[in-house]
Amino acid sequence: MTTRGVLYVHSAPRALCPHVEWAVAGVLGTRVSLDWIRQPAAPGTWRSEFSWQGQVGAASKLASALRGWHLLRFEVTAEPCATAEGERYSCTPDLGIYHAVTGIHGDILIPEDRLRAALQRSQRGETDLEAELSKLLGKPWDDELEPFRYAGEGAPVRWLHQVV
Repeated sequence: MTTRGVLYVHSAPRALCPHVEWAVAGVLGTRVSLDWIRQPAAPGTWRSEFSWQGQVGAASKLASALRGWHLLRFEVTAEPCATAEGERYSCTPDLGIYHAVTGIHGDILIPEDRLRAALQRSQRGETDLEAELSKLLGKPWDDELEPFRYAGEGAPVRWLHQVV
């Protein structure tokens, strides 16, 4: 079964760009050439966006292939398909990697055991429930990546052709 998704490289030093392409090509098993543009949120870095198609599980393999590079900020998404839920991976140098399962409409699906664990930690006074839920929803990653998501001047425009 195949799925499709998008890799968003929000910021990468120029020297890292070819290595990102090689890593993506290695996971997808095809030649990859990304269109790189300057990232205005972090001068001296570059950004790119790549729509991919591959086997279910390719998003996790892409995230694993890219996660070890300290100066790289990225997100990988995979659409749900007949045999798998969707996925979202976000990674920043400061926070590391975040993973969420997503439903057909893009909502984050949080397993009940993770919710129970968050509730128990807050009941024991180890943490605040709001902070725990914020982490489960990926808010710290969203907060850090938001300035990098902005499509600056010269960024490609993605036109949506299907209304749900």
